[in-house]
Amino acid sequence: MKSIKHIDVSNKKVLVRVDFNVPLTKTQKIKDDFRIKAHLNTIKYLKEKNAKIILISHLGDPKKRDENFSLNPVASRLESLLSSKVKFVEEVNSKRVEELVENLKQGDVLLLENLRFYKGEKENSEEFASSIAEFADIFVQDAFSVCHRNHASIASLPKFLNSYTGLLLEKEINAIERAIKETQKPFVVLIGGAKIETKTAVLKNFLKKADAVLLGGEIANTILKCKGIYGDKKVEDKDILNALKGINFNHPKLIVPIDGVLYKKEYTRIAGIETIKEEEEVGDIGPETINYYKRIIKKARTIIWNGPLGKSEEEVFSKGTEEIANAIVNQKAYSVIGGGETIDFVNRKDIKGFSFISGGGGAMLDYISGKTLPGLEALNKKYEEN
Repeated sequence: MKSIKHIDVSNKKVLVRVDFNVPLTKTQKIKDDFRIKAHLNTIKYLKEKNAKIILISHLGDPKKRDENFSLNPVASRLESLLSSKVKFVEEVNSKRVEELVENLKQGDVLLLENLRFYKGEKENSEEFASSIAEFADIFVQDAFSVCHRNHASIASLPKFLNSYTGLLLEKEINAIERAIKETQKPFVVLIGGAKIETKTAVLKNFLKKADAVLLGGEIANTILKCKGIYGDKKVEDKDILNALKGINFNHPKLIVPIDGVLYKKEYTRIAGIETIKEEEEVGDIGPETINYYKRIIKKARTIIWNGPLGKSEEEVFSKGTEEIANAIVNQKAYSVIGGGETIDFVNRKDIKGFSFISGGGGAMLDYISGKTLPGLEALNKKYEEN
């Protein structure tokens, strides 16, 4: 892969894949602009180098055109952050887009509409990718967070344009590489949240490399069920059971919650996991688990964290994630955190001091576990061709 820092972009039409998949309110107000701010260095660099900048992104997962997922609010916020005009067009590959691109001046920024309004994006249609590529001279991949997706703007666009890495993508890879290749021991990993099937491969990988793997959230609940200490509840989903094959649930490095905030509709209670009743669920890790995890974190020199340790979007179940987040920051170890829910939580709670916050959740885990990321593979192939 080759960086945009090594090429002349002056007066070139530069198509940049960004990740502006920001959380919105029901009235299309941006709740957290972290993902927009993350790309500012790349955009500002291209402006300073007199490029004509065309930005493309997805937002949410609409099945068709839906104004609730328009990128128009993002254009307004980006304009405010850049303190300069950002043009927006409610299309991606039309005559109107072509006209706007042709009229761009050096340093201008144009944001196209949500890529997922077009079925060709998720279908990885080369025809769709080509229809966007024809407006530009150069392609820049700056969205590490989506590089694990086999979508047109990620895996196919580099086939049609000379392609380069953006500043954010380089920063993401360098930070993660440092964590996995220059690891200082003890090395502690925290994995929470849901999406269990996507996290089992990285869990297996970390059990080989890390000194301790601390679990929370739905993945912890699933492992507890497999260990037979989540009441009488069992894992019945065949896909999850297949994904869990090969994991030693009694591995000494695999650390699961001792207690939790148990709940049903009308109440919550703090108790040992083994006391859970048929109608109850675990909403958060409990105080004993928090203190146990803190003792392990206090010894760590390298920390990777992905996913909240409970239903952290609800205040009553946010204590565990908040205390562990603060423990990581206070430890002053080299810490890399990632995942949309994790980022939303630490920003909402204004917890600062992590060494690096990765915009990628699934992409970060896939990269760490050694999987091939389609977006990076496409860039590498293009570089080898040139």
